[in-house]
Amino acid sequence: MTLTKLMTTTCVGFALTASAAMADIRFWTTETQPARLERQQQMAADFEAASGIAVEVIPVEEKDLGTRATAAFAAGDLPDVIYHPLQYALPWTEAGILDAEAANEVVESLGKGTFAPGPLSMAMTPEGVAAVPVDGWTQMVVYRKDLFDANGLEAPTSYANVLAAIEKLHNPPEMFGFVAPTKVDEGYMGQVLEHILLANGASPVDASGFTGFDEAKTVEALEFYKAIAEASPPGELFWDQARTVFFAGQTAMIIWSPFILDEMAGLRDSAPPTINDDPMTRDLAAAAGIVTNFSGPSNPDGAAWADARYFGITADADIEAAQKFVEFSMNDGYTQTLAIAPEGKFPVRRGASDGSTEFVEAWSKLDVGVDRKAPLGELYPQEMIDEIVGGLDVGKRWGVAEGQLALASKIINSQAINRVFREYFDGAIDAPAAVAKLNEELSAIE
Repeated sequence: MTLTKLMTTTCVGFALTASAAMADIRFWTTETQPARLERQQQMAADFEAASGIAVEVIPVEEKDLGTRATAAFAAGDLPDVIYHPLQYALPWTEAGILDAEAANEVVESLGKGTFAPGPLSMAMTPEGVAAVPVDGWTQMVVYRKDLFDANGLEAPTSYANVLAAIEKLHNPPEMFGFVAPTKVDEGYMGQVLEHILLANGASPVDASGFTGFDEAKTVEALEFYKAIAEASPPGELFWDQARTVFFAGQTAMIIWSPFILDEMAGLRDSAPPTINDDPMTRDLAAAAGIVTNFSGPSNPDGAAWADARYFGITADADIEAAQKFVEFSMNDGYTQTLAIAPEGKFPVRRGASDGSTEFVEAWSKLDVGVDRKAPLGELYPQEMIDEIVGGLDVGKRWGVAEGQLALASKIINSQAINRVFREYFDGAIDAPAAVAKLNEELSAIE
């Protein structure tokens, strides 16, 4: 039976949510911005109209999600479904917060072959997937394809190709070969370093825990990072300088998230391209290319650094109703799910059946931007759209496959890797000493 919704005003200032007393299931979401919540409210309303199951959409700030879930679990008061980041998928399953069997049934019902392999593998347990992948994004090497093409350079898909492009294009101060992060207390530097080390097959963990970095692979990564740092502008660099210098047309390459895509096309007034006199120009977007899967000399297959989000069905859920809601959100309501923020929500489900790409096609037509709107498919060519989405097929993170994501996260958050890499490219220590120091410091993290 369809339940009537109660008009309420939430603490973040909007309306149309089912009251707790009247809802059949509760849904926690970390997408708390008003416009994003409105979309989720509408999807819940559409689901209720189709199924007769009312959903209470409850915003939870991501920084509070871990403590809120732990407290609710202890009280036997978990919501039915939680939209959550990758970092919680395996620990929550092990703790009994998530019902992996229920999630597996949804994935099998929707068709395992319709999901990108990367997000599935990142949440895999011995019994199957811990939660249902919803969306994700991959970090990108963003480069000036026009300059690469004009100089006969191959796309920067490997250490070697990046270094060849620097050799050809680095001409400061007019053009820097790269803008690599060098500010050690910024998370951006750690994210880029994990990408570069993953690309060369270097990881500090295996299934048993901390192993230390392999010396040969890590020395290659150190030497590569030193080369791109030396091809960068002077100063303490982080994400802001990387974007600013690229937007000014003064660097050939940066590493950035897909949230740059709308800005690069002149759709955000707070971050306009300055490559010419028109702050709304699409010239830079037309001149750019991207690479998601990136390789080093010891790992020719390479890796894409990926982040993914999931629908977790909890141990306290009304399983059947929760499964129906998740299936609706990943099928009839999937385009609406992705529309919450298309530039950072790549479709992990390509279509409704094996081989279908209907969801990718629909996503590419969704508007992105802040001050102006346009679909990604209008801004970028199809091969670039394919590269954006394809990165999720091979997306990786340290510790995920090994069941050591929590330890890997502590290692990254310690910023020891940032500090030691910086000591090396500042000339304070040589590469083998840097690896030894890195492993000594990281071995103390538990």
